[in-house]
Amino acid sequence: MGGALEARGIPSQPDRLSSTVTGEIGPVEGTLKITRIHVRYEILVPHGMRAETERALAHHASKCPVAQTLTPCVQIDWEAEIREEEEID
Repeated sequence: MGGALEARGIPSQPDRLSSTVTGEIGPVEGTLKITRIHVRYEILVPHGMRAETERALAHHASKCPVAQTLTPCVQIDWEAEIREEEEID
């Protein structure tokens, strides 16, 4: 996600982008496996960069090597809280 933001000129230093990841484990063909991963992003963006951030979010999974590797076997979903910095006059 950080790379997707940076490519659009949106800074993603650790104080601007964080994520919480949870997983679910369940039986698959008699073996316990990770069946679902949920990612929750918290993103602080410069004022006026919400639309660019939403576009990055909409497309980031298709470019993420981890998501592309796991998607055939594991359901991955995400949500995001986007906060804009206050506009400075």
